[in-house]
Amino acid sequence: MNRSERIRQILTDAFQPEALDVVDDSHKHAGHSGARPEGETHYTVVISASSFEGVSRVARQRAVMDVLKPEFETGLHALSIKASS
Repeated sequence: MNRSERIRQILTDAFQPEALDVVDDSHKHAGHSGARPEGETHYTVVISASSFEGVSRVARQRAVMDVLKPEFETGLHALSIKASS
């Protein structure tokens, strides 16, 4: 399972989203800090979940970052998050 698939699975298990898009943007960051030649370091996540209802934007982003902590510990460098309810 690659990092995109793991991110998708982790977020699905944690939030049961109605919509989820995970995009590997690593190719756009080649040569930048944290980039690796093999990629899988920079991602965009667009997630919509009813569990975010009434939760502030900052709290939604923190929740996503918290569940993805193991990915950051193993090479995920940057994550753009668009989370909504």
